[in-house]
Amino acid sequence: MDDEADTRIFLEDVLLAAGYEVVLARDGAEGMLRYESEPTDLALIDLFMPNREGLETIKELRKRAPDFPIIAISGDSLADCLLQVARKIGANEILQKPFSPDELLASVKKCFRAVARKRHHRH
Repeated sequence: MDDEADTRIFLEDVLLAAGYEVVLARDGAEGMLRYESEPTDLALIDLFMPNREGLETIKELRKRAPDFPIIAISGDSLADCLLQVARKIGANEILQKPFSPDELLASVKKCFRAVARKRHHRH
């Protein structure tokens, strides 16, 4: 979920090239609707978006799905501080813009490994 078209295109290009399916949303409100209609395995959430900003969206996702992997992203001047807040309220990973395709894919893989470990320990 990101309100900037360039960022959405970058995320989509990198993730598709790595073999992931991608569902895009312009903001948190659209992202939550898409999550409900097309469940996904992970969410990338920009902290600054219209119509439900990122921190609020992370809180809502955490309530609905406590183990759902979330990566918070931001490029705002307050990004470092806000990304730490995002981690405290439930983001598994944080990325400060600009980030490289390798950094993005490393965060995605780390989230999926953590989910796999949790599922393994439950059995």
